[in-house]
Amino acid sequence: MNITKDITRLEKSSLKLSVTVGIDDVRSEYDELLSTYAKSAQLPGFRKGKVPREVLIRKFADALKAEAMGKIIEKSLGDIFKDETFPRENKPLPYSSPRLEDEPKLDLNSDFKFSVFYDVLPEVKVEKWQGFEVEVPDVSVSEEDISREIEGVREYNSIVQDKDEGDAAASGDVVTINYCELAGESEDGTVLEGSERDDFTFNLGSGSNIYEFDGEITGMKKGETKVFTKTYPEGHKDFPGKTKKLKVTLTALKIKKLPDLDDDLAQDVSDKFKTLDDLKNNIREGLDKNLQESLRNLKINRILEKIMEVTPVEIPESMLRIELDSRWRNLARRFNTDTDGLYKIMGSSPDAAGTIIESWKPDALKALHSRLIAETIIEEQKLEASDDDIEKEFERIAAENKTGIEEAKKYYESEDAMVYLKEEIKEHKFYDLLLEKNTTKTGEKMNYMDMIPNKG
Repeated sequence: MNITKDITRLEKSSLKLSVTVGIDDVRSEYDELLSTYAKSAQLPGFRKGKVPREVLIRKFADALKAEAMGKIIEKSLGDIFKDETFPRENKPLPYSSPRLEDEPKLDLNSDFKFSVFYDVLPEVKVEKWQGFEVEVPDVSVSEEDISREIEGVREYNSIVQDKDEGDAAASGDVVTINYCELAGESEDGTVLEGSERDDFTFNLGSGSNIYEFDGEITGMKKGETKVFTKTYPEGHKDFPGKTKKLKVTLTALKIKKLPDLDDDLAQDVSDKFKTLDDLKNNIREGLDKNLQESLRNLKINRILEKIMEVTPVEIPESMLRIELDSRWRNLARRFNTDTDGLYKIMGSSPDAAGTIIESWKPDALKALHSRLIAETIIEEQKLEASDDDIEKEFERIAAENKTGIEEAKKYYESEDAMVYLKEEIKEHKFYDLLLEKNTTKTGEKMNYMDMIPNKG
């Protein structure tokens, strides 16, 4: 096709593509469409395929022009975007469909002109990514940290038995409940679809439940049902500023009996431990490994923050939308439901879900900003995953999962899985490069438990 095009850059990494298709191509596409219909059209008074073109034009002129225009737009955009000489930075993102500017008109006696808008890959110019200095806290594993982990081992190896009939639920008990959200004011209000859950078991007082209703369950007895209203603070991660009406039935109540803190406990945990000290040393090694990984991640995040400060990037709206949609689907999986069910849990009004998604935007923009910078540096530094790199990664995976290398490879047999593995290797090389080319200094002392949830 005889096509001319003009590019106009807009804000937030969007673009306007103005296209002109020559009159000869316009007529050719229209005539081809008309010929196709002429061969198959059947109208009263005419045999199939014998309807004169003039009759078709007179009867279906507007519809024919509209369909021809759609085909011309589709074909011309396809030719433009498939053209290898058309710059990659001017091509639409996979999830950004071109949007027409107004409604163009097709005139068979002139060139056809139309314009579309779409998002493109943001322009990222990383002018400085080396020579930064960041501060990380001074953290070490303490005896208190080891004792806390030992208590966790005792919990895991505890014996659970039913509490006596009539006993009330207390902190530390193992409770099993059925629960749901209610709509309306009365205790027998309508159950919100998708909010029901049966046979949910957790340790009372641990807070290991989304609704955080440990306090309301404390004091309940087996077989008792309780309806209560709970208001969450503005900063709550799942229900910021929301009020929920909940119905809970306590179906089972058990108590834990912890084992003694001695060598027998260590031997029950694993045959490789002979004494309690063996177990403690193993715990110390695990905590220290976890700490070093957390400190590494903290260093990387803070270096990236420094780079982001001097590397502005305009995030396209479609890219942000996809990121937020992904987070919404992940939250639905946490609730063991789909996205429609999650909307019902969060509130029947779209505004309720919108408020939550809006609160995610700053973190989502930061994550996208960081990711684009990383991808740019990886490309500029030509970081690749060699065959040797891949083999070493399989060895690491096998050792970490205590399995054979061939078994580890089976998981990555598909092409998509291998692409993902190679991207992980390149990303790891990028992080190593960041740590090599930037420096860190030790800051104030911090407790292990304060450090681990720290995202930098």
